[in-house]
Amino acid sequence: MKKMRLRYAGVCRLCGASLPAGTEAIYESETKSVRCLECATETLETNLHLERAGDNPLSTESGIAGSSARREYERRKAKDEEKLREKWGPFGGIAVAVSDERQSTKAWDRGAIGEERLGARLDALAADGLAVLHDRRIPGSKANIDHIAITSSGIWVIDAKRYKGRPELQIEGGILRPRVEKLLVGRRDCTKLVDGVLKQVDVVRNHVGDVPVTGALCFVEADWPLIGGAFSIHGVHVLWPKRLAKVLVEEPAGDVDVAAMSESVASRFKPA
Repeated sequence: MKKMRLRYAGVCRLCGASLPAGTEAIYESETKSVRCLECATETLETNLHLERAGDNPLSTESGIAGSSARREYERRKAKDEEKLREKWGPFGGIAVAVSDERQSTKAWDRGAIGEERLGARLDALAADGLAVLHDRRIPGSKANIDHIAITSSGIWVIDAKRYKGRPELQIEGGILRPRVEKLLVGRRDCTKLVDGVLKQVDVVRNHVGDVPVTGALCFVEADWPLIGGAFSIHGVHVLWPKRLAKVLVEEPAGDVDVAAMSESVASRFKPA
């Protein structure tokens, strides 16, 4: 990667921001794409955080944010490159160099980055009254929970998403018809994401019993408005990383033993 002034207009591969010709940006020779300087700085900070986490023995217990998504991305990328090399034989290296990644493969990279960034912000909150677990496997399932935050008031089950567009709550029906709530992101119906979080909440609730469990969908880099924006749908909070951090630290004091509950949850939901 190198910093350069763009000769031609481009788009940041991470946040989708338009980059006019003449803008300073980071060029990635491996992916033949560019990043805006803001995303490049955030990525560096996240990587430093992950390096520190890897050196910290406590991270073995709390887990590494985005680790399973990152492994899946690397697996798919290697498989795609292997197919290209087999197809093109002696020209395989050239084929790999000039070919774009498949969207289905690239999606895992985007998801991993979102989880890593949110994980770094949550880890910065961790203290005696707040514990965080990352990338936890759901027993008997291939699914995982991105993040679990434990406070003295209860437990938060957090699903990180890195989607483009503005998250919105659409309400249909009402007085004469049944009320129907939908989650839209960039006008796409993404209500199934809410259903997924509710399933994760139920799984955790079955383990912790009477301890309050709250679900959250945290959209990283979405098109949030300057004022307002956060909302709740079917009891699941929909917000952005900074707002989520504020909600967690402002939780009223409760009687949950954070250390003991964190150990219990971690023993049930192993790192993915």
